[in-house]
Amino acid sequence: MPGFSDYWENEVLDHLFDKGVYTPPAALYVALSTADLGDDGADAAEPAAGSYARIETSNADWAGASGGAVCNADAIEFAKATSGWGTITHFALYDAALGGNLLAYGPLTEPRTVTAGDTIRFAPGDLTVTLN
Repeated sequence: MPGFSDYWENEVLDHLFDKGVYTPPAALYVALSTADLGDDGADAAEPAAGSYARIETSNADWAGASGGAVCNADAIEFAKATSGWGTITHFALYDAALGGNLLAYGPLTEPRTVTAGDTIRFAPGDLTVTLN
């Protein structure tokens, strides 16, 4: 089920209950994973080669929340794979291009095996993050 990571849940709760100040990141980075990341992100398995890189998005690339969910308003497209990335099963949002904090994640509707020459593209509305 897509949702917030433990890190982001705690940041938002601390902010709401005046236990800390949370400043949203300037950009969100969309990542891919060949495994379920888990709420703590410990099981993340991003592709390590083949021209893979997280995609930077701005606030304008995401629709306003509705029904406890938010989705991408614009298409998100990764660079063409120059070698295999494995079978992509999940997406994730991070606050940095490399490393950083896992913010949210979710499974793909249909896992996709990426081979050299493939491009992963998410049409508007394909990536949804919910509060759970």
